Amino acid sequence: MSYLLETGKYLIDGAIVSLSIFFITLIISFPLGIIAAIIYRGSPFLKKLISFYTWLFRGTPLMLQLFFFMYALPMMGIPVDRMMVAYIAFIINYTAYFTEIIRAGIENTEKDQIESAQVMGANKSQVYFYIIMPQAIRKQIPTITNEVITLIKDTALVTVIAISDIMRSVKEVVSRDFTLSPFLLAAIFYLLISYIIINIFKSIEKKYDFIENLS
Repeated sequence: MSYLLETGKYLIDGAIVSLSIFFITLIISFPLGIIAAIIYRGSPFLKKLISFYTWLFRGTPLMLQLFFFMYALPMMGIPVDRMMVAYIAFIINYTAYFTEIIRAGIENTEKDQIESAQVMGANKSQVYFYIIMPQAIRKQIPTITNEVITLIKDTALVTVIAISDIMRSVKEVVSRDFTLSPFLLAAIFYLLISYIIINIFKSIEKKYDFIENLS
């Protein structure tokens, strides 16, 4: 038991790194995904540009993107550390996914509600803020939940660029002590974070349902 506690303390630093990548990516990429999804509905040029961006970063592995930014940016004279590389790759990758998720939600919004709001004098920004986006996000909550859970698991990929996240710390302990218990602690970490994410989004979904029932 004492060994598990000591190992757990050692893994905390790695867990903090994993969580920092998770939260920074989510806080930045989700709003960017919303903005990109709105821009997608602009001119044909912007639509093609956003489509190419999402195709490129959804169609290539995140691990490849980590390697690319790790070595390409310094070659272009842009100094970056490993954590910055992780932030850049994760944010760009997940913005692409959130863009497509929100775009699908926007396209599934009832057109008659939009037309009714416009007839009543609502401008374009009001239509987006009060009608389109709340419904688009509400409809996509299950998909968003799955993507956020995938995000916390994908943070383990940063080990390929030698970042000391929780999985790298686990490998170090396993190699040193020849024990499998660190894998159990890592599994508990990921399961706990996933459990919290699921319950947060369930609460958000219930709140949306409550507001819809009132209306």
